[in-house]
Amino acid sequence: MEIKIQNLIKKYGKNTVLDIPELTIDSGELVGLVGNNGAGKTTLMRLMLDLIEATEGSIEMGGKCVSEDTSWKQVTGSFIDGRFLIDFYTPEEYFGFIARVYNIDERDFVNRLEQFLPLMHDEVLGTRKYLRQFSEGNRQKIGIIGAMLVNPKLLILDEPFNYLDPSSQITVARLIKEMNMLLGTTVIISSHNLNFVSEISTRILLLEKGKILKNLDNEDGLAEKELEDYFKAAE
Repeated sequence: MEIKIQNLIKKYGKNTVLDIPELTIDSGELVGLVGNNGAGKTTLMRLMLDLIEATEGSIEMGGKCVSEDTSWKQVTGSFIDGRFLIDFYTPEEYFGFIARVYNIDERDFVNRLEQFLPLMHDEVLGTRKYLRQFSEGNRQKIGIIGAMLVNPKLLILDEPFNYLDPSSQITVARLIKEMNMLLGTTVIISSHNLNFVSEISTRILLLEKGKILKNLDNEDGLAEKELEDYFKAAE
C-alpha cells in the first residue's frame, strides 16, 4: 500500500500541530516515526486513518484520497489506543468481531490467531474477562493482535511497545518484522524506543513540532546513531 501526502497541515485554532509539504511511503516499507511528545506522530496517524480532518492538504492510499474513498479500510489494520477496543467484549468476542468485519473464514481465523498465542501467555483467551478488566499490557496486546489478525496491506501502530514487559516487546517487534517481510505489509509505527524502531524499520522519520526534521534510510540500523546524537544534543 503506497501512501502519498501533499501539503498536509493540521491546525487547532491558530496552533499548527502538523505541517508536511510532501511525503511518500512506498508499498512494503516499514517506517518508524520518532520524536518527543507533541511532535505530531499520533496526529499524523490519525489523519492517515481519517479519524480527524486535515486543515489543508491530502493523504492518498493506493492512489485514492482517504477522506473520499473507504476501500483502504478493508485492507488496513490499526491500533492507536484503548479506544479502538470494545470494552464489553471478551477477547474471543472481540477477535471474532474483527474476523466477521474482514470476512475471515473460521479455519483461517483459527490458524491466524494461533500465531499470536506466544504473545498472549495464557493470560488472554479463556479467562472469561471483559476487555475493560485486563491490565494495560494485555489490552495493548489484544489491540495489536486485532490489528494484525486481518493480514493487512497497511499496518499502523502507535507506541506498540507501551505497557509491555521486555519479552513481549521482543515478540511484538518480531511479529511486526515478519508481517512486513512475509506479507509485504506496509507498516508505520511510532515509538519512543529507539532500539526497537532502529532494529526493525527500513526508514525512520524524525518529527519535531509537527515537521519532519530527518528522513533517514535505516539500512543495517545506520539511523540509530544519528538519532541518538540528535536527542542527546536536545537534552
